[in-house]
Amino acid sequence: MPILGIMASAMSANLWQPEGAYDSLATVTLSANTASVTFAGIPSTYKHLQIRYSANGTTSANPTVRFNSDTGSNYAYHIVYGQGTSAAAVAGASQSFMYLGTVYSNASVFSGGIIDVLDYGNTNKTKTMRALTGAENNSAGEIALFSGLWNNTSAINTVTIAFTNFTANSTFALYGVK
Repeated sequence: MPILGIMASAMSANLWQPEGAYDSLATVTLSANTASVTFAGIPSTYKHLQIRYSANGTTSANPTVRFNSDTGSNYAYHIVYGQGTSAAAVAGASQSFMYLGTVYSNASVFSGGIIDVLDYGNTNKTKTMRALTGAENNSAGEIALFSGLWNNTSAINTVTIAFTNFTANSTFALYGVK
C-alpha cells in the first residue's frame, strides 16, 4: 500500500482522468431540413477533434467536409467501402472538399459516422482526417473507411459538413480529445 502512495505522489497527472479523455464541445440536432452544419470558434486547447453523427437526407448521396471555410483545391482523400455485396476503393486529389459515407434518403435509415481530425491545432503540419461511416438500407447498406488530407498548416477553428439536405432529427456532436 505505501508503494502506491509514493508512486501517486511522485506523479503530476490526475490518476483518475484517463489520457485522451473526451470533452463535449457542441451538439446540434436539426429541427428542419438543413444543407450544412458548421462548428465554428473551435478552441485550440485539445490534441484532436472528434465528430459523431447520425444523419438522414432528402437524397441518397455523400456529404462533404471542409475546414476553415476553405473551398480551394486543397483536399485529398482515399475511401475503401463495401456496399451491398460489392467492395471498391476511390481516391481524389486537388479537391475542394473531402467526402463522408453515404447518407440515405430512406426515412427509417439514419447513417452514422465517427470523424477524427488529428492534431487540428498544430501549425507545423498539414491536417489529416479519418472516418468510419455506415448504414444499413435493406441489405444494400454501406460501410466505409476514409482518410483525408487538408493541405494546409493553419489551425482548424471551423468544420463544415455539407449535403443536399440533412433531414430533421439528424444529430452532430463535436468533442475535444485531450
